[in-house]
Amino acid sequence: MLTIFVVSDSTGETAERVARSALTQFEDAPVTIERRGGVRTAEQVHNVIAEAAGRDSLVIHTLVRDELRRLMLAEARRRGVDAMDLMGPVLDRLANQLGLTPSEKPGLFEQLMTAKSRQIDAVDFAFRHDDGQRLEELDRAEIVLVGVSRTMKTPTMVYLAYRGWFAANVPLVPGVPPPRELLGLPPERVFGLFMTPARLAELRRVRASHLRLTTPDYTSLSEIREELLRAQILCIDHNWQRIDVTGKSVEEVALEILTLGHLVESSQSFAD
Repeated sequence: MLTIFVVSDSTGETAERVARSALTQFEDAPVTIERRGGVRTAEQVHNVIAEAAGRDSLVIHTLVRDELRRLMLAEARRRGVDAMDLMGPVLDRLANQLGLTPSEKPGLFEQLMTAKSRQIDAVDFAFRHDDGQRLEELDRAEIVLVGVSRTMKTPTMVYLAYRGWFAANVPLVPGVPPPRELLGLPPERVFGLFMTPARLAELRRVRASHLRLTTPDYTSLSEIREELLRAQILCIDHNWQRIDVTGKSVEEVALEILTLGHLVESSQSFAD
């Protein structure tokens, strides 16, 4: 029986998928696949080749470091092991076409896939927890935005989600007590968004006109001042961070949230 050793400096999933895809063309082939991931030293290369030597075997590897690929080739030839380099020819061709040198950092593809998967989950989470929805799941949010109507809660939440953060937002509605799920969160997760009364009144007038709203309190400058004051008191009472979003872009507001929450470095890792 042939043993295929799938060797990688990361997980080896990519090389194994290639091997299994090829094996589908050989019905009932007597083959076993053994994955050897995390191979990043000369000693590990020697051990893999020693394990494959003397057996009916094939070594398939996706090592990104040129030094280890050369060692794998030399050791395989010395021990009479059939070895195939899946990564080297592709890297060499790309380097030639692009005029660039590969970074040779193991695991970058898996890191990218993990980040993309988190981003997809975060965006899905955001849309399911917009405007106070699914409050019973609010404790899963890493960032929760609160504020009165038209204070950029939703666009900021969505931007944070696209950066990989599990974000939600809860509106502060006049005459409606804040939900207990919100009040029970660790204060460092909650951020209150504020705006000058004049600017907020202007935005609300535009919205009221567009939606043909007939609620004068919604656009009343005195009512808006009262709403903002109550929101300020709520944030102070619960030790929530407060951010003035007046005249700021969504990107600026999001960066301020991440900075105040000491989350900037983590955000960069998701983006990378």
